[in-house]
Amino acid sequence: MTAKIAFQGELGAYSHQACVEAQPGFDPVACRTFEDVIETVRKGQADLAMLPIENSTYGRVADIHHLLPASGLHVVDEAFVRVHINLLVTKGTKLDQVKSAMSHPMLLGQCRDFLNTHNIHRVTGANTAGSALHVAETDTPELAALASELAGEIYGLDVLARHIEDHDKNTTRFLVMSRDIDLNRRGKGAMFTSFVFRVRNVPASLYKAMGGFATNGVNMTKLESYMLDGSFAATQFYAEIEGHPDDRNVQLAMEELDYFTDKISLLGVFPADSSRRETG
Repeated sequence: MTAKIAFQGELGAYSHQACVEAQPGFDPVACRTFEDVIETVRKGQADLAMLPIENSTYGRVADIHHLLPASGLHVVDEAFVRVHINLLVTKGTKLDQVKSAMSHPMLLGQCRDFLNTHNIHRVTGANTAGSALHVAETDTPELAALASELAGEIYGLDVLARHIEDHDKNTTRFLVMSRDIDLNRRGKGAMFTSFVFRVRNVPASLYKAMGGFATNGVNMTKLESYMLDGSFAATQFYAEIEGHPDDRNVQLAMEELDYFTDKISLLGVFPADSSRRETG
């Protein structure tokens, strides 16, 4: 039986593209929400989850940070997907026939130059792949979709214009998550450890907690804060550091962190994706 990987969105979404590129041996499973993705893996209906965590243009995917700690899943890999935006149309459509383009608001905002140049009206859709499906079902040359080439292939649309985004480095980073964690895993290159923690309610607790990483030479590559349960007093942090939990300097840094925190939860250990060097 072929292993499966769950993602949020329609077939042809950029999350689907991430599954195809990063985990080609897995059958993609489309899910309606991020919660559905997590639950699909937790129930054993899929082996892995592909979840977006941040975008180079729009920053973090806020919902993910709230879901990760209680998901019961662990980070086992990361994947970077270059977001190329394409103008998809029904078969045989010419550019001068296109009057409107539909897509998620983020993509519409990333193609302003192209759309303005060709006097194409922007139409808000729920998501990118869903917009491609709508164009295929509407079957009119006046309406196009902004989406991935994969969406065009799935829904039988022509790629009328490729890579029309205003910025040429738009990239989304994904986390690949599993029910199991392998603490013995080592990659050929750098390893990363991800975790969440809550600082104790004492003066300068975050500053003191972070000191152990500096003094032990541990590079912290990501630190995100977010409130819990609508309270301004309860703050949780998502962090990623370069290193493996078995590394002595990481152990020392985590011991110092533990002294100034109420709770620490290890989320995963994973090797650096090769694209990290290209996008860093």
